[in-house]
Amino acid sequence: MYGQLSNRENLRDLVLTVNAHSQKAYHLGFGKSVSKTNLARANENRDWRIYQEFAYHLVAEARKICMAHDTTQFSFSNSDYGFDSTTIDLCLAVFWWATFRRAKAAIKIHTQYDVRTSIPVFIHITAGSVHDTYAMDELSYEPGSFYIFDRRYIDFERLFVIHESKSYFDIRAKNNLQFKGQYSATVDKSTGV
Repeated sequence: MYGQLSNRENLRDLVLTVNAHSQKAYHLGFGKSVSKTNLARANENRDWRIYQEFAYHLVAEARKICMAHDTTQFSFSNSDYGFDSTTIDLCLAVFWWATFRRAKAAIKIHTQYDVRTSIPVFIHITAGSVHDTYAMDELSYEPGSFYIFDRRYIDFERLFVIHESKSYFDIRAKNNLQFKGQYSATVDKSTGV
């Protein structure tokens, strides 16, 4: 965690920084000193889910603090989330598992973003070849919350899951979407809705 929070670039950088404070190493649980080999071995054997749970705990704490200072004038109290992905190009020779194109590797980072607090509340990383709609399966929908998606997330079975969880979604339609309106509500000319 110290390496992440202090923006260390690699294990060597982290070991140099920690060993600069070697008198504190014992109290931090490192023993007398830290070596790059021992730190690498510890990272290999440690379950990554402990970091995931800690990150989500920090996100929940940050959201509480931000909601306490919320000054927006929304007329509803439910949470509203945006969900989208970004693609990060990688070297195919090193990241062979992250297939994207024939001669290119990439990963996609799918992010659920709390619109009110400007905090990402869920992050899911996949290979670049994975279609964006599959990331929707990883989300847990809060009843009464609003979810905003881009047009590439149109998948009616997955959108029905949102409806079944008593949540709401807003999604841009594709240009070639074929549909037939079932009913319309009357327009209130004074409000424009």
